[in-house]
Amino acid sequence: MDTEPSRPSFSELVRVADCLLEESGEDDDALMRRLEELPAPVRDELFVSDLLNAWQVFYYFYRIEPDELIRERLELEPASSLPAGVTIDEIDLLERVFRVKKNRPEILVTDGKETLKTFSGTSAVADSQTYIESTL
Repeated sequence: MDTEPSRPSFSELVRVADCLLEESGEDDDALMRRLEELPAPVRDELFVSDLLNAWQVFYYFYRIEPDELIRERLELEPASSLPAGVTIDEIDLLERVFRVKKNRPEILVTDGKETLKTFSGTSAVADSQTYIESTL
């Protein structure tokens, strides 16, 4: 009988996050290595919690260093904002939004009201940029 792994309690998540952040300090790559070692249910809960910020989740999935403004926007948003999405930048009248849906990262291109295109996978950030440039 297959059973779905149980979700960790909030106190368990707090303990794990504190340990991760203390051990990795300011080293983003060290944090990523530690996150990779976690059981998926724990990591998935952290990725939509107030215990990490959106930048840490973005970097985990894409391993790219965006421009300073994008990084600052993501650092200021808790990871709990990611199911709804966080605007990472605006290019002319289009927005790129980073979200986590069903434990998967996505980059959406929107006109501010409707989603025009959704990108997933490791090249989603670059693909969304190319899409925007081709539509302008």
